[in-house]
Amino acid sequence: MKSTYIFPAILIVLDIGAAIVHAFNKDLKMAVYWIAAAVLNAAVTF
Repeated sequence: MKSTYIFPAILIVLDIGAAIVHAFNKDLKMAVYWIAAAVLNAAVTF
């Protein structure tokens, strides 16, 4: 992995973590929001 991808990769992992926390608390709208943010970030970065 290039060093320029380290921060975006960390951000994607944090987005997925936020989605898991919201899904665990049964807030599915916010879980979908964070999954979408992770997918969008991955699509733009990679």
